[in-house]
Amino acid sequence: MSDDLSIKGIRLYESKHKEGDKVTEHHHQIHQILYALDGKGTILLEGKNLEFNQDNGVVIVPYDNHAIFSDSKMTVLVLVFDQTALDGSVRETLLDECFTTSRIMKLNPFAGSEFRQLLRKMLFEQSRGKSLNLLAMKIHLSEVLLVLARSQQSAPVSDANSLRAERLRNYIDTHYFEIMSSNDISAKLGVSNRHVNNIFKEKYSVTPMQYLTEVRMELAKKMLAETEKDIVSICFEVGFETVSTFYRTFKNAVHMSPNKYRKAYKTE
Repeated sequence: MSDDLSIKGIRLYESKHKEGDKVTEHHHQIHQILYALDGKGTILLEGKNLEFNQDNGVVIVPYDNHAIFSDSKMTVLVLVFDQTALDGSVRETLLDECFTTSRIMKLNPFAGSEFRQLLRKMLFEQSRGKSLNLLAMKIHLSEVLLVLARSQQSAPVSDANSLRAERLRNYIDTHYFEIMSSNDISAKLGVSNRHVNNIFKEKYSVTPMQYLTEVRMELAKKMLAETEKDIVSICFEVGFETVSTFYRTFKNAVHMSPNKYRKAYKTE
């Protein structure tokens, strides 16, 4: 695996492995993120042999010895980057605090979906190679690290459905502005809308879309009371496509219009 960085400190490339292949123990002077597109095998990290299978991600810090053994044909995406490609605050908050050691990560469906989409974006930008594409690569690299860091924060839950419901709630809390329909949610979990509604309602007594509305309304109320933002800006920020839909949803949930709420609860 080459350390050559084709776009000023960042490179993303494909690494193919045949069944029985072995990448002998070695290390790099830069960070690596590996993502198994398919196949299964084992990776040696911190002196331990760990399963490295499809949809697993691995962060390898500089100078950490590692090796890969392929149990089947494997295709791995390798993202290599020099930390100087990241802004100082990103290096301090993500690399220095969240990724001080090498680790393997089994991403949940939501984190995995985001992670894969970001890698696709990086492949696209890398294929263009202009200055704006370089900027996009740096931004997406920061987003990749953020997704990986957040994926490690979930508290352990033993029950599978409770775990799915908790991950879904966390996803809504951090993506309320981009969810357009229940299909956006069920597609990421790879299950039916009905099943998603059942497992979420069992834990939280509301459906995911009802919870989404609650999150958006609480944020809207806070901004109406505490800021001078125009209502159209608040509508946009919390994820509504039209002001009319926002007004209707707000009035149904709060039992007064956004204008009346602002007049009643505006803080000086």
